[in-house]
Amino acid sequence: MNSPRHFWFALLGLAALARSVAAENPDRAALIEGVPEISAPGLPGSLSVFGDQAFPVVVGGLKSSAREPVVAAARAGLGRVVAFGHTSYLNPKSLSADTQKFFLNSIRWAANAKLPGRVVVCRERGLADFLKTQNIDAEDGDVAKLTGARVVIISAHAINEQDVLPLWKFVSGGGGLITASTGWGWAQLNPGKELKTDLMANRLLIPCGLVITGGTVEKSKDGFATTLPPELSHAGRALAAVGGQLAGKTKLPAADATQAASTLTLVAQSLPPEDKTFLPKLRALAAQAATAAVPSSKKPIKKDDVAGRLALTLQIEMTKSLPVGQTVAHPAAANFPGSIPADAHPATRTVAIDTHVPGWHSLGLYAAPGAILKVSLPANAGGKGLGARIGCHSDGLWNVDTWRRAPEITRQFSLKQTETSVANAFGGLVYVMVPEKCDLGTISVTVAGAIDAPLFVLGKTKPDEWRAKLRALPGPWAELATDKIILSVPSHEIRALDDPEALLKFWDQVLDAEADLAAIPRARKRPERIVADEQISAGYMHSGYPIMTHLDAAAHAVSLEKMKAGDWGHFHELGHNHQQGDWTFAGTGEVTCNLFSLYVSETVCGLPAGQGHDAMKPETAANRMEKYLADGADFEKWKSDPFLALTMYNQLRVAFGWEMFKKLFAEYRALPSSEKPQGDDEKRDQWMTRFSRKSGKNLGPFFQAWGVPTSEKARSAIADLPAWMPEDFPKSKTSAL
Repeated sequence: MNSPRHFWFALLGLAALARSVAAENPDRAALIEGVPEISAPGLPGSLSVFGDQAFPVVVGGLKSSAREPVVAAARAGLGRVVAFGHTSYLNPKSLSADTQKFFLNSIRWAANAKLPGRVVVCRERGLADFLKTQNIDAEDGDVAKLTGARVVIISAHAINEQDVLPLWKFVSGGGGLITASTGWGWAQLNPGKELKTDLMANRLLIPCGLVITGGTVEKSKDGFATTLPPELSHAGRALAAVGGQLAGKTKLPAADATQAASTLTLVAQSLPPEDKTFLPKLRALAAQAATAAVPSSKKPIKKDDVAGRLALTLQIEMTKSLPVGQTVAHPAAANFPGSIPADAHPATRTVAIDTHVPGWHSLGLYAAPGAILKVSLPANAGGKGLGARIGCHSDGLWNVDTWRRAPEITRQFSLKQTETSVANAFGGLVYVMVPEKCDLGTISVTVAGAIDAPLFVLGKTKPDEWRAKLRALPGPWAELATDKIILSVPSHEIRALDDPEALLKFWDQVLDAEADLAAIPRARKRPERIVADEQISAGYMHSGYPIMTHLDAAAHAVSLEKMKAGDWGHFHELGHNHQQGDWTFAGTGEVTCNLFSLYVSETVCGLPAGQGHDAMKPETAANRMEKYLADGADFEKWKSDPFLALTMYNQLRVAFGWEMFKKLFAEYRALPSSEKPQGDDEKRDQWMTRFSRKSGKNLGPFFQAWGVPTSEKARSAIADLPAWMPEDFPKSKTSAL
């Protein structure tokens, strides 16, 4: 294809009818006919709708009150397109009856006929067979053979570059297209690639006024209602509304401003930098507003600040699309993650990287905001999957109501050549990223242009050198590391830290205890990471790689005295990283991780068994349990109160000890796939029966007393064992102790 990207954006000129999405339209009505709600498989992604002939069909929620499309549709040329925000929608057989009806409605609408004619299913096993059971003339086929077809169905992830032109010709000539993408999932599986430029399906959808995004949407209790989407969930309508407000013609209510900000921010993130149709309009709007867009803890950018959020989004996207050599410092970097001292001098450092260890490798280097670094590899290492990262603050804040820092402040680069230039407008700690199963051994990596930052590595760094020099290095962020855990904190938190060795030995004990309970080896394939941040995407802390915390947790994490006194929050998030889905059913996601909090609090910190959090003090736990039982054991209440549920698990600990949990967790790890529980019902059944068999006691009555449902079949399977209940349970408060 000649100049493919510009060609596809030029096709946007085919849009003709300018139609309002403020009210129901016949196209959407046909799609949702007889369908009050559709399923929400997995974690659906979002779509952005901006074209005149495109419209949101079904929307999902965000953490704010805004909504984003999870299903969208468009007329394109003479044809029609329906796009879903999760690939599982292309397997309607596994979804609800209403979702199946919605899918069939989509086929009929895309075909522009009550009887859709021939439907060609490309690279989607089993779908054609299902459609045949619904009296649809469907067959497996290929993009190259669409003659005579009315509708083609293909996953967005299966569309390659050679498919784009024939699919566009098919649609613009009057054919129907149904596709689906879990955008965020595609991005995770394709590191170093961009949805907006590298997902071929977007080259096809953007001319239709749609784009697959990397966002996610939240369902209601069971799925997504097909109620009328907010008018301003369409980016074109949002742009017009905000433009009217800036011109003084209208004033948006706060809820509309929040929706418009979310919609325009999403489309600004999702369109390729060379788009010539909608991005110029967004840039003009941001320029008209003339906002500084420099968030801070004192002056955050709030959810209804449309101009501020849009301006900052466009600035961030521009820094990512410009050549590295044109990178400049963003003004918000001075607020967070921080500037470097004026007298700090860039240096060249060579660091040994053990590529047997995957993940981020700390270098003890910091990139100044906008500074251009050169990363050099050995000749045999280029193009082997290695990468460079600038910044440890990996949480994106795009869907958070208030921005106290810029919503995206890190950058990653693929190291495909022996020398690569890298830069980040916000600066940050510098890392080499190593993929899984890298076989390069230990290599030397040289970084030029960064400044030195405090880094203490247990067993390698000399404590005297740390006190004399290293802790005073100019980088504004520091790291304390072992082969089990790495802490990333503001440097001012460690300037007076005299004994990082003792602190890190304690942290290693914590990680070993978590491993012991999880029944995994103490030696880890990579260290866990904990990063303190001005603002994170969810909660006070959250698990992952890295575990993210707010800044006030940093002082606690680097204080041996405070850590020894107990730290439920850090132990809890590490517990999340060690818990297993096979023994964690609905209502226990925030419970089974706390088994690790209890275990570490007891075995490492020396706190009373079963405690470590005020909610688990004996009298408090007993009162909570007594009230629950007196009100009538209700599983929904049990699931909604993590410490109530933990009390039940703690009774098992009191009776059978931690060794029982370790044996059981080891048993689960060894399960073949055929024996793993499928769904929550099986998870509850197996937890009860496996614990019963391991302990030699029938726990059926115990589960029933707590109101945790299990099947008759499972209870019958352990009926040969002697029944067990805690002493005087459920009458006495003391049974919770």
